[in-house]
Amino acid sequence: MPVGTQATVKSMTPEELKEEVKAQIILSNTYHLYLRPGSKIVKEAGGLHKFMNWDRPILTDSGGFQVFSLGDLRTISEEGVEFKSHLDGKKLFFTPESVMETEEDLGADIIMAFDECCPYPSTYEYTKNSMERTTRWAKRCKEAHKTVDKQALFGIIQGGFYKDLRTQSAKDLVELDLPGYAIGGISVGEPKEEFLDILRFTTPLMPEDKPRYLMGVGTPDYLIEAAIAGIDMCDCVLPTRIARNGTALTSHGKVVVRNAIYERDWGPLDPECDCYTCKNYTRAYIRHLVKAKEILGVRLLSIHNLRFLTNLMEKVRIEIENDNLANFRDEFYKKYGYTD
Repeated sequence: MPVGTQATVKSMTPEELKEEVKAQIILSNTYHLYLRPGSKIVKEAGGLHKFMNWDRPILTDSGGFQVFSLGDLRTISEEGVEFKSHLDGKKLFFTPESVMETEEDLGADIIMAFDECCPYPSTYEYTKNSMERTTRWAKRCKEAHKTVDKQALFGIIQGGFYKDLRTQSAKDLVELDLPGYAIGGISVGEPKEEFLDILRFTTPLMPEDKPRYLMGVGTPDYLIEAAIAGIDMCDCVLPTRIARNGTALTSHGKVVVRNAIYERDWGPLDPECDCYTCKNYTRAYIRHLVKAKEILGVRLLSIHNLRFLTNLMEKVRIEIENDNLANFRDEFYKKYGYTD
């Protein structure tokens, strides 16, 4: 899922996302849209779909990760979280009930329960208290959720890197019988081995007949490993963020197109890519745009990076049908340059 934090995937039009990137669903951020322009304004506009001219599905996160990333600027209690706006320092308060109201105003098709995302590393006691609070908040979200026929509420499994806590979190949330479930609190700075261990342990605890969502993952290796583990949905800001830094994802690894080696490179970013950028522009031209700080350079790199990942997942779906995903992973890793 491409990330459209502020009700826009950075530098992309909805038409480009549909026709060039072939995105099926995008994600927007509750915290940022609550602050600006305000969820009530979005509601007056007819909801996010009309506001941003996007007629395909949208998922809104709960804002929990953003709020808890504020560190010393927020205070957690059983009722909710008091925090200071990163825009103007104004004191604000999020509760499970207020987050549900905000997400209902935004009008996304999938909405996330309000959760607490633990920092890495965290002690067992802190993580246990946080996980249990997340479960209580999920119950309050379900009770407060009014638009059940229009919006699917997903629960978020927490528990840090403690398997007994992950087991308990999954058990308690599955008992709520929500339409889908997510794994939160991993891919937060831990070593890859720990990420894979918790991913592979937690995913089988989730219902097989409901969507399984891994939050905040977007590198090719993590996407493939997530699919092998049984995950259905992922999101990440990575493809557009690295585009703004002049970097492209390609079938043979990352290309830092701003580097001097590409000054006279008349080939596409990736000869194996079917995107608009690769069919029409050279590395040399895109390097020129990036060095000259032209907006078009960021746009062309964003189109390519987003399409590279949606194309990768199209291939993953085919390999799942062919029962060949493990072989595909090994071949992709070898070509991409992964050594593990």
